[in-house]
Amino acid sequence: MRTLFRWMVSKRLLKKEKKYPTDRKLLVAQLQQQYAGIALNEKLQFNLGQIGNENTFTITTAHQPNIFTGHLYFVYKILHAVKLAARLKEELPQFNFVPVFYMGSEDADLDELGHIYLFGEKYEWKTTQTGAVGRMKVDKELIRLITSISGQLLVQPHGSEIIDLIKDCYREGDTLEKATFKFIHGLFGEYGLVVLLPDDAAFKRSFIPIIEKELTSSFSYKAVEDTAKTFPKSYKVQAGGREINLFYLLDDKRERIEEVGSGKLVVGSREYKVHNTDIKFSEGELIGELHNNPERFSPNVILRPVYQEMILPNIAFIGGGGEIAYWLELKKVFAEAGVPFPVVVLRNSFMIVKKNYGLRVADLGFTVSDLFKDPDQLMNVLVKRDSEVQLSLEKERSAMKDIYAQIKNIAGVPDITLQQHVEALQAKALKKIEVLEKKMLKAEKKKFESQQRQLQKLKAQLFPNNGLQERIENLLPFYAKWGKEFIKMVYDNSGGLEQEFGILMEG
Repeated sequence: MRTLFRWMVSKRLLKKEKKYPTDRKLLVAQLQQQYAGIALNEKLQFNLGQIGNENTFTITTAHQPNIFTGHLYFVYKILHAVKLAARLKEELPQFNFVPVFYMGSEDADLDELGHIYLFGEKYEWKTTQTGAVGRMKVDKELIRLITSISGQLLVQPHGSEIIDLIKDCYREGDTLEKATFKFIHGLFGEYGLVVLLPDDAAFKRSFIPIIEKELTSSFSYKAVEDTAKTFPKSYKVQAGGREINLFYLLDDKRERIEEVGSGKLVVGSREYKVHNTDIKFSEGELIGELHNNPERFSPNVILRPVYQEMILPNIAFIGGGGEIAYWLELKKVFAEAGVPFPVVVLRNSFMIVKKNYGLRVADLGFTVSDLFKDPDQLMNVLVKRDSEVQLSLEKERSAMKDIYAQIKNIAGVPDITLQQHVEALQAKALKKIEVLEKKMLKAEKKKFESQQRQLQKLKAQLFPNNGLQERIENLLPFYAKWGKEFIKMVYDNSGGLEQEFGILMEG
């Protein structure tokens, strides 16, 4: 797999160099502007300096600006990008590889981005602000939320360290984009991670040709629709998109752009409106608005990947299962836009197991990986293993089969058709034995209620809300307990291409 991946990367490198030259001057200029006033360590300085060179390429992951990093997989994606960049440098030393976090700050779903879970409790940012989340301001409600979670974390060995970092990054009046930028830099800057803010007028100006093509031809919708037709009927389309896959950003609004009227067949006669507003444009007016104010146009889930790959000299994108699924629907969109499609890599996944949890799992005679199985299945294993009474009737079942075989032979002498009747009687009897076994097991389980409660509690702790830990829990409690060692532990155990679910045990 590594050889194949190396070949794919080498192919992408040549394609990027020869067929699609990234505007590196623009990228360097905007990164310098975004990092102005930020203290840079030697590794990050090196990476920022190398991005302008033709032999440097990026390994990118992306996410919205969830408050305080949101769920744990936010962290795992970033460290996977860092590790893969390092691995590729070893494999292809003639090139440089820079890990990049692309911030999806134009997302407007505050319900998803504005909360975290700490110790099983949900903490939510209750703000009245609307529109693109990255443009929202850190307000008194978010400051109150920081104060509220501080009490939970300051009692831990590194609690004051992480709370001080949060307070330094999330300052009242700053945008959430800026706060998240500083927070990610504070956590991962020492690993050389470059954070890119794409909600930028200069970047969007470079994207104008593709935006204009989308407005006048709806090319991305047609491309996704054509691609979806080639998928098996059983495949669930992840992101079907709309006829125009663009939003309009203005003040506290982020609303989709829609075509209205009946001018589709006449070039230049189209009319548009901004959903949920009174804003309307003729085709000429909208194109003029695009050229005058490109920062007001925002790609949605269908065009955002194209925008990302146009900005960056990128050769690999790291995402979760859902992300990879919809990226694979976009190959024709990329082709229509004239932008190379990257290698897509499934992100790393981990479960963090506290020492006392691991000990309790071992006491029950299981490994942590066993807990991924169904609880009833685990209890059946435990009861059959530890019970002092006979719960299996396998020997008796075998003896019964022998008896019925004898009866079958005897019954077949006067009338051969009676053998079928005997076979039916045997199947019925064996079914009743199976039911009896289940009843015996169920009765014996009552003697193991204590172990069952322990198992249920462990499942709830390691699989909160019956889901994966990484999709619920937040970085802060782990950092408060272990400090930077937690991030280092995840980095050290991150794979480049290995597709395994990691279980990290507290020492």
